[in-house]
Order: sequence, then C-alpha cells, then structure tokens
Amino acid sequence: MTAESADHVAEFLRDKDRDRYFATLILPTDIRPAVQALYAFNADVASVRERVSEPAPGEIRLQWWTDALKGEGHGIVRQNPLTDALLDALKQFDLPTVPLLRLITARRFDLYQDPMPDVATFEGYAGETVSVLYQLAAMILNNGQAVEMGDAAGHLGVAHALIGHLRAFGYNAASGRIFLPLSILTANGVREEEIFAGTISEGLLSAHQQFSDLAREHLRTAEAAIAQLPRSLRPAFASAALLRSQLKRVEDGAEHAFTTPGDLADWQKLAMLAWWNWRNR
Repeated sequence: MTAESADHVAEFLRDKDRDRYFATLILPTDIRPAVQALYAFNADVASVRERVSEPAPGEIRLQWWTDALKGEGHGIVRQNPLTDALLDALKQFDLPTVPLLRLITARRFDLYQDPMPDVATFEGYAGETVSVLYQLAAMILNNGQAVEMGDAAGHLGVAHALIGHLRAFGYNAASGRIFLPLSILTANGVREEEIFAGTISEGLLSAHQQFSDLAREHLRTAEAAIAQLPRSLRPAFASAALLRSQLKRVEDGAEHAFTTPGDLADWQKLAMLAWWNWRNR
C-alpha cells in the first residue's frame, strides 16, 4: 500500500466514520493501514444511500465495488486510492473477498424503502454488514490466519448495528425508512405512519426498551466472548467500549427517541479506548 493511499484512507475514515477511525489508533502501526482500508471501504459502501436520490445510481456504485473485488476493470480501479488500499490489504493478509461481496449485497437493502421485517432478518443483515468487519480485523491482527472467535464478532456486530440504528431512528424515520425490526414495533401497536410522523407513544417507548434490552444482551454476550480471546486479538473489538456508553445514552434519552442522543467528546472516546486497550493487553 502506497503512503499516499494510506494517508487518503486514514483521512477518509476519520471524516466518514470517526468512531472506527479512533478504534484503529490503538492497533499496531504495521497493521493499522490494512484495517483502516477495510473500514474505509465499509464507510463508502454504507454511505451510498445518502449520496443518491434513487436506487439505480446506488446499484451502479455497489456494482462498481463488486467488480473491483472480482478483479474486473483492474487498472482503472487502482486509480481510486480507497480501492487501491483495500486490494493491497486483501493481498497482504490473504483475506477472502466473499465476505465483502456479501456485505455489498446486504447493503442493497439500504437503497430501498422496505422496512426491516423481523429480528432474524436484522441479525442476518448485521452479521453481513458489521460482524464481518470484526472478523476480518481480527484476521488481520492474526496475520491473515483464520480466527476462532466464538460469539465475539457475531454478537458485537448485532449490538453495534442495533445501537447505531437506535441512535439514527429519527433520522431514518424522517427519510421514510425503518431499519429496526418492524415485528417488535407492530407487536407493541406502533404503526408505520406514526413512526414517519415522529409520534412518541407508549407502544413506541416499550418497543424502544425491547430494542435496548436486545442490544445490551448481545453486547454482554460479546464482551464475555472477547474476554476469552487471546489478548493479541482483542484490540479488534475495542469498539465495545464506545458502544456501552452510547447504549446508555440511548436508554437515558428514550423519551426523545426521534432525536439523536448526545455522544462523548472525541477526547473522551480516545481515553476510553486507551483504557480499554490497557486493560485487555
């Protein structure tokens, strides 16, 4: 990976996904650029929906990434510093491309207005879009070798996705989208039109609590699994420290579910990650 590509990737990630950027700063410097390339790829794919006005252009952008990972249009692809860095990282650590192709496929859901139907579908979506990043980051820390992670990546990915969508609930509702499992909302008597209107109700508060409880359960299971991993692999899961704080703020602000809850200052996040790393090394 060229120094220019690595610098571009780091700047891109810092701008587009600040929390994941901070989480990479505790990683060894020799593997940090590869993990940043992985996370920058994800940040670009995850933001496609926000950069297009309708699904067709988004499909084209996702197909571009698919072609890049399959080796099609190789020379042109290499002119993009994000793609150049990702392909170098995949080659350096002999990482599989299939999980990233599945991530792209799963992200096609984002382009449309269909609600997330149920918990099982959400957990599958979270596994392919978030858990996979923890899995591959751990493989990079393990010099490209497969890692037996138990429940760490799977559960942390679901917790991460739940907390993220709880925080973004109001933003998505204003855009006519429901990413949290609709089955839990309807079971509590919440109608789609109420969500899109930003209506707080007892049913919504009850559903919100159930989502928070589910996130906390996944986070607790993930943390127990992380504690059983070799210490050399644990830095791949440092984001757990930030997620616990963010979940607490989501729960405290449940009565304002359509407002994005406040977050820690950057220096607090960096301190929290450094403390987590010190305790787990």
